[in-house]
Amino acid sequence: MASTTASAERTGALPALRRLYVLRFAFAAAWAVLLLLSGSELTLGTRLLLFVYPAFDVAAAVVDARSARASGPVKGLYVNMAVSALTAVGVLIAGTSGVADVLRVWGAWAVVSGLIQLLVGVARRPMGGQWAMILSGGISVLAGAGFIRSASQDNPSLTSLAGYATLGGIFFLASAIRLSRATTGR
Repeated sequence: MASTTASAERTGALPALRRLYVLRFAFAAAWAVLLLLSGSELTLGTRLLLFVYPAFDVAAAVVDARSARASGPVKGLYVNMAVSALTAVGVLIAGTSGVADVLRVWGAWAVVSGLIQLLVGVARRPMGGQWAMILSGGISVLAGAGFIRSASQDNPSLTSLAGYATLGGIFFLASAIRLSRATTGR
């Protein structure tokens, strides 16, 4: 009976997770376009965009944890909330110093949140649709290291962050599609 209840709760959480993943795709795509339009100058608008991305990640992790509470591990999501909240504040502070400092903060966040995403994806493998999250987490770790490295180059640029967000959004969309198939049995 407990197994049946857990399975039903997990299946009930899938539509909420699927909707969240589609929303995360749409947000990432829109954010990337806005960042590209703003350029690499650290204007007030650009700094606000840089703050909004990890702040949105906090909100998404809260929604994810609430929908997944009965169906799977959420500890990693709580850690991600804390890390993303610190990053949101960190990029605001780094934005007053320059692009290189923003890239360092963003890179550290990408590494840590990527590891968390990878671990949560592995723990959720029985749900289905998690291969993209696992792959995305691994790529995030590598991208984060690249952001940190690029911060030490001459004239560092924020445009690579738009590519990072776009790719992450695509992985969320792929997971949403896979979750749709897991729900319908296709």
